Amino acid sequence: MAEVKKVKGWRDVAIGGLVEPGTSEQYNTGSWRTYRPVWHADRCIHCLQCWAFCPDSSIVVKDEKFSGFDYYHCKGCGLCAKMCPVKGEKAITMILETEAAKAEKK
Repeated sequence: MAEVKKVKGWRDVAIGGLVEPGTSEQYNTGSWRTYRPVWHADRCIHCLQCWAFCPDSSIVVKDEKFSGFDYYHCKGCGLCAKMCPVKGEKAITMILETEAAKAEKK
């Protein structure tokens, strides 16, 4: 029988609304996420639309190119995937956190 990862309940998630101005970097809000963005490097055109629209500054850019996600702060809103201009299969897709956890165990 496959192991089922328990999804955090509202009592297990960090309390919102208590972040002091200018200090949100110290709060790892990634635990709020239900969906996780996945980058497909072979499809990416490095336009950085994802970076421009990410409300959490969770897109990591190095040498003016996409280089990954800051999963500690990404809340899984999906704006990065939605704003990706790549036609056909997007460079960023969203998967359930439970699927990501299964993939990490393999």
